Amino acid sequence: MNAPQKKTTGALYRRFQTLLIANRGEIACRVIRSAKALGLRTVAVYSEADANAMHVAMADDAVLLGPARARDSYLNIDRIIAACKQTGAEAVHPGYGFLSESSEFAERLAAEGIVFVGPTAAMIEAMGSKSGSKALMEAAGVPLVPGYHGDAQDDATLTAAAQKIGFPVLIKASAGGGGRGMRIVREADQLLPSVVSAKREAKAAFGDDKVLIEKFVDNPRHIEVQIIGDSHGNLLSLFERECTLQRRHQKVIEEAPSPTLNPQQREAICVVARKAAGAVNYVGAGTIEFVSNGKDFFFIEMNTRLQVEHPVTELITGVDLVDWQLRVAFGEALPVKQGDIKLNGHAIEARVYAENPAKNFMPSVGNIRTWRLPAEGNGLRIDAGYRQGDTVSPYYDAMLTKTIAWGPDRASAIDRLNGGLIATDVRGIITNLPFLSALVTHPSVRANQIDTSFIERELTALTPPQPAATPLDLGAAIAAVLADEASRTSANSPWNAGGWMQVGARHRKFVFRAPDGTAHEATLRYGRGQSEIVVGANTSAFSYNARGAGEVDVICGDLRTAVAAVVDNREIYIRTRNGRFEFHWVDPFGSDEEDHSGEDRLVAPLPGTVVAVLAEQGAKVQKGDAILTLEVMKMEQTLRAPFPGTVKRLNCKVGDIVQEGVELAEIEPSA
Repeated sequence: MNAPQKKTTGALYRRFQTLLIANRGEIACRVIRSAKALGLRTVAVYSEADANAMHVAMADDAVLLGPARARDSYLNIDRIIAACKQTGAEAVHPGYGFLSESSEFAERLAAEGIVFVGPTAAMIEAMGSKSGSKALMEAAGVPLVPGYHGDAQDDATLTAAAQKIGFPVLIKASAGGGGRGMRIVREADQLLPSVVSAKREAKAAFGDDKVLIEKFVDNPRHIEVQIIGDSHGNLLSLFERECTLQRRHQKVIEEAPSPTLNPQQREAICVVARKAAGAVNYVGAGTIEFVSNGKDFFFIEMNTRLQVEHPVTELITGVDLVDWQLRVAFGEALPVKQGDIKLNGHAIEARVYAENPAKNFMPSVGNIRTWRLPAEGNGLRIDAGYRQGDTVSPYYDAMLTKTIAWGPDRASAIDRLNGGLIATDVRGIITNLPFLSALVTHPSVRANQIDTSFIERELTALTPPQPAATPLDLGAAIAAVLADEASRTSANSPWNAGGWMQVGARHRKFVFRAPDGTAHEATLRYGRGQSEIVVGANTSAFSYNARGAGEVDVICGDLRTAVAAVVDNREIYIRTRNGRFEFHWVDPFGSDEEDHSGEDRLVAPLPGTVVAVLAEQGAKVQKGDAILTLEVMKMEQTLRAPFPGTVKRLNCKVGDIVQEGVELAEIEPSA
């Protein structure tokens, strides 16, 4: 029998047996693991697009919410409450994103007698609004960035506020986070267009287009403090994280503790964070976020939920934050006091996304045909939300997994993280893995000489082209082809004896085309004595041994090395000691000409919604002029003119939902 229900400030705290997770992806999987460790029964919810998702398979029960679009499924409060009643779920964990910071959701659950694993609706309202929380923090004596947080949203008021603050300024959506509705404005004439864009994105993401304006801190660092409170008046901080490495105001790499702060600064920022959360007698897990110039720090906002980057805090403290969240929701007191929390070593996390860094980080969708992750342990942790065979859809955030590493110091943690990234192979979609590896090994990152604009400044260096292929790399590609052929031919095939015939000197020519169009030729000589690979004037001894599971040992010359390999029809992926390589194996018996669509047509790169048409039919445009804006995976993508010309035709309007490859506009080149 459940313990008696406890009521504090409108919240419910009681022991429960069945937990519904109102989220998807890796956070749903993460919560399910901790809930099951406590002996709880778990319920997943899912959209039609997620019917075969990993979190659905992990839960004890699962309930279909509705169509793929989040507003029809994961954001539908009525359907989630109905799922609770259908499954007997007594509590809901919201994860992060979606409804995790919705005061309406928390209030509706409380009214139904369902425990919300998080703060009360009043706490969410007080701290969830960037404007309201700043006013509250100002009254509590917490240091703030100069800015405008008022209710008036007309152009004249916002313009006057920005001029008073002084450029550059930062426009931010008042109702949310994650970089949605955020714009840096450096000149006065950029202000109002940026306000329009920020408001539109904020409205789409959070249902509220209110914005605030802050002074943009030069050379800023993003530092945040993890806090958690219980219903008995205990409030703890679990040290700080640094999330300075960002792109488009979204975190890419997070680490704990901050390498920027000394012990005195660390203590000071944690004291201020507890003071900020104490202003609303906070209950649950949350994060107090600050911007810092390396010496001073200023309150930005509070996130009244668990954060994506919470694992780095767990690794340096030994605390399972989800376990603590659930125990707080049971009505239990936190198990330790502030002085009991000790900092141990350093942890760093990278977010692995389905996106293409070479194409402005455009999200990548499709079926995951290869999914190989490194083994956990020895300081490495993997929080995944996908498996081989899963489909990455265009409807939700594109994060696939998080790779987290711990070490006794920052340098060793970075090395372990990079090792984990290098050992990860995902095919069928494009990922940011090479970008992440280049980022964490950049000398300035290792030296902590960074700010929040670092990635934009160093983007060219962080997204280099595929490295030049050596004979070893071409030998690895040949080995991948031979191993694949051997696996698909009969046991009596002469190719199964290691990939070549045993009698008679023979040769076989291979041509591999790199992504930049460069053709690489290599010839395999085999069948009499030592087999050889010939690349230009270079001849090397060659052999291979397929170990299975996409691993091949290759001997090229006097070097033996392990290679990861994937062959998908005529597309070859290999990972050698020299890096990752993508090749198209040119068909020696057929045509490999590609169908190039006319560059005068702008097509939807992914399924999305047209949110702005920025040029009129018949308008003269220059190369790079904005033609229209799509919302794809909750982010805006602007399509631009590929050359000077005239907008010959527009095939869409604001509000249209378009599928990948649909022609949206046609540009007629200037004569």
